[in-house]
Amino acid sequence: MPETALSQSAVYSARPTVRIAGEADARITELVMAMRMEEQEGGMSSLELRFSNLAPTTDGGAELAFDANSKLKLGAEIAVYAGDATQPCEIFRGRVSAMELEYRIGSGPELTVLAEDSMSAARRARCSKIYTDKSPAEVVRALASELGLRPVLSGLDSPRATWAQLNESALSFLRRLLARFDADAQIVGEELQVSARKDVSRGTVELVLFGQLARVRVIADLADQVSKVTAGGWNAKDGVKVKGEAAAGTNLGPGSGRAGKALLEQALENRAEHLGHIAVGSDAEAQALSEAAFDLRARRFVRAEGTAEGNPRLRVGTHVTLTGISAQFDNTYYVVRASHLYDLQQGYRTDFSAECAYLGN
Repeated sequence: MPETALSQSAVYSARPTVRIAGEADARITELVMAMRMEEQEGGMSSLELRFSNLAPTTDGGAELAFDANSKLKLGAEIAVYAGDATQPCEIFRGRVSAMELEYRIGSGPELTVLAEDSMSAARRARCSKIYTDKSPAEVVRALASELGLRPVLSGLDSPRATWAQLNESALSFLRRLLARFDADAQIVGEELQVSARKDVSRGTVELVLFGQLARVRVIADLADQVSKVTAGGWNAKDGVKVKGEAAAGTNLGPGSGRAGKALLEQALENRAEHLGHIAVGSDAEAQALSEAAFDLRARRFVRAEGTAEGNPRLRVGTHVTLTGISAQFDNTYYVVRASHLYDLQQGYRTDFSAECAYLGN
């Protein structure tokens, strides 16, 4: 499949545009010197913007661009759009949490602004809470309500159980809960989007080596591959043992070819992994945990790290098809980390990490 052009124009501007409290601000945008927006699985994106703190005046002089009366201040709602400046895409929305001013001999003052998305409220305070007779989806809805977010869920309607948040932040608790069911959470605008990993897809991007893909490093690693995963525990109510076992993937993600388990058993040995450190109270819970752990290992069999031309569509959850590398590594991968970068020297680019459960034929 060919790459999709990033713009309809042969020459286009990819300078990120900034909006404060929902309004575009040309002056703030023009003063951007560098950007870094980071996102990963598990939710919560972060933003770093570096500005020149000198702005020209109408009489040919200069003044401090950002002072105490500036719209760019602590707590300000900030959004960043990237890609072709004529049709930019939102890649971040959050609030300013830190500001740093720097002076150096030989250069003008610079202001660095740090921001986090709406999930930041979920990491700032710890508490203990018990959710009795609730499905994972109901727990997520309760957490979203507390954070002022609109939940958008897919699945996670079972099992009904008692879930304990023990002296941990809502973010830590949410990540721990979703990991049991191989699910992920991301903030999109004011939505908390949660779904099983198999249901996550934020579109497909094709990248050709030395086309839009400038650099790539790929590794196929058998170190963490297993033949099966087991989990066990005790049902205190009924006084019986519980157990689960997974020896095949139920959610291996995109791609095709030879799976890590088959190559492990062919090249090295059969290897089992037992999860004895996580409490489970039913066979269904033990089975779900075993399957999630098996799939997590299997999907990390082949991992790619690359740098592409700046592309706002390269996000966590995107399926990225890499070609031009080799027959073994040309495949479709799932993006698990994206870093959108901009500076005045190299322009807009996107670093990403992606994984695939298969080694191509």
